[in-house]
Amino acid sequence: MVQDRLRDGTRIAQLLASELTGNRGRLESVVVVEANPDVEPTADGALAYRIVLVSTPEAITLERGQTTLDEEIEAEPRPVASVFVQPERARIEFTLAPDTAAELAEKADLRTRPKAVEPPRTLVFLEDGAAAKQVLPVFEAVVEAVGSPHSAE
Repeated sequence: MVQDRLRDGTRIAQLLASELTGNRGRLESVVVVEANPDVEPTADGALAYRIVLVSTPEAITLERGQTTLDEEIEAEPRPVASVFVQPERARIEFTLAPDTAAELAEKADLRTRPKAVEPPRTLVFLEDGAAAKQVLPVFEAVVEAVGSPHSAE
């Protein structure tokens, strides 16, 4: 039997970034920032990009596949997660609502584990390309758990 699964950490992270930036529904306030297009996977995981939640989706522009924030519009970005690439997988470290991320990732049959640091984090492992879509409800739940980015906190 031929194995058709994508198991390249860099490509999996790229697929996830595309899914997040292309999802202008419930994730319209989520932005990929600090992307390193030349990232090389390492055994420990190399930082590919960070994901933030902005208070003003109008500040987000997408041009030539790159997401940027309009500095003239107050967006108040909040860190959600960081994505790291390893040779055969990608790893997401959720910093915002880590308990919610863990619960939903487990329901989506994604491998998770807590990271005992301060503040606590949840690690979610994307073992193949299909996981880039499986993790989207996790991001949606995290955004929902912290409330609308338009509301006062």
